[in-house]
Amino acid sequence: MSQSSPPSPSQGRIMSVDVLRGFDMFWIIGGKGFFLAFLSLFIHPLPEKLQHHFTHVEWVGFSAWDLIMPLFLFIVGVSMAFSFRKRLESGANLAGLYKKILRRVLILFVLGMIAQGNLLHFDLSQLHIYCNTLQAIAVGYLVTSICALHLRFAGQIVVTILLLVGFCLLMMFVPVPGHGAGVLKPDANLALFIDDFILRGFSDGTPYTWILSSMGFAATTLMGLFGGYVLREKRSHLWKLTWLVALGAVCLLLGWAWGLFFPIIKHIWSSSMVLWAAGWSYWALALFYLIIDVAGFRKWSFPFMVIGMNAIVAYVAPHVLPYDALYQFLFGGILEPMERFGVFLLEGLGFMTVWGALYFMYRKKIFVRI
Repeated sequence: MSQSSPPSPSQGRIMSVDVLRGFDMFWIIGGKGFFLAFLSLFIHPLPEKLQHHFTHVEWVGFSAWDLIMPLFLFIVGVSMAFSFRKRLESGANLAGLYKKILRRVLILFVLGMIAQGNLLHFDLSQLHIYCNTLQAIAVGYLVTSICALHLRFAGQIVVTILLLVGFCLLMMFVPVPGHGAGVLKPDANLALFIDDFILRGFSDGTPYTWILSSMGFAATTLMGLFGGYVLREKRSHLWKLTWLVALGAVCLLLGWAWGLFFPIIKHIWSSSMVLWAAGWSYWALALFYLIIDVAGFRKWSFPFMVIGMNAIVAYVAPHVLPYDALYQFLFGGILEPMERFGVFLLEGLGFMTVWGALYFMYRKKIFVRI
């Protein structure tokens, strides 16, 4: 844990990165329920198209809600472009860097097991070893760190291409026992077979895959790294925005085209999904950079900044603190008869509990760094 002053434009920080991270986290720490409950006060029932974008697609396809996890990994890569340059310029040696890298990977992996792997249940029959966004970040961070430390930019691009093409070839041409090659079903695909074979009883039993899909996690983080390279260049705002928008457009086009052969499936982190999500991530980064760092409209972003500066705490807290159940027990009987307004109050209470704690940390200049 480290203590430092809150970020400010005078420190030369790219504030849009922290705000975008906080905006992404907002939705999964209670913001989704709070926002939808607020809308339902005025619009009921909510339009099906809106509800679609606040739920995961069952298998093939992509919704706005499916962008949450890829964007989180993407932003990790963006931040790495700045943090690694800072460490290298300060004279950090390779051994020291790897010590910090491995420490962070280990902590993220354990936190992932705590958040969704039932580690704190102390029951091996309920333990899930690899099943969480933080663990996907750990793998993406590790691979991207190695590339950033040992490869030039061209080499990093080659690795990204190899990861995407390699995953596609494995998924489409390696036979799945009992099913054959090229099978992409929720209950039958190569990535799921590998998870079941290696993790055995320690898998989470969902269609989401992790071990082979780590190739995609790494590619997503590397694409974020490339976005960070653009932002850290000493060029004009227009140059940076042009490159971010162009990269987004290219990724969206390639993702759509690749999806005709290898469908966009977030559950397995398909190569086409990686590109499709990266395209939207580049555009989101460009939009936030334009509004916050170029145009200077920052006041509205403060609530998201508070979340983004302690993203790990924000992510883990709702998974380990049963405040939702507590509020339901204490106030459910009073608020439930109030129907939609009661739901709004319950959702708001849950969200503000997390945000209030993060705001307290922000005011006390407590920023958790792993």
